[in-house]
Amino acid sequence: MDTYSFLREFADSWMLVALFAFFVGMILWVMRPGSRKTYRDVANIPFRHEDKPAVDDSGEPKEA
Repeated sequence: MDTYSFLREFADSWMLVALFAFFVGMILWVMRPGSRKTYRDVANIPFRHEDKPAVDDSGEPKEA
């Protein structure tokens, strides 16, 4: 069996199973109970400085 045929057969069978398992694992990782606070904080990043500009470590407004 030449290399191409072997890799093609592998990709059509076991790699498909591995990638599907990875996909399901990522969905479960994102939906886990402890992740709600983290994702809520990340989702609110654009709204953190609505009333005043963000400041850097020295207390001066950041330049765009």
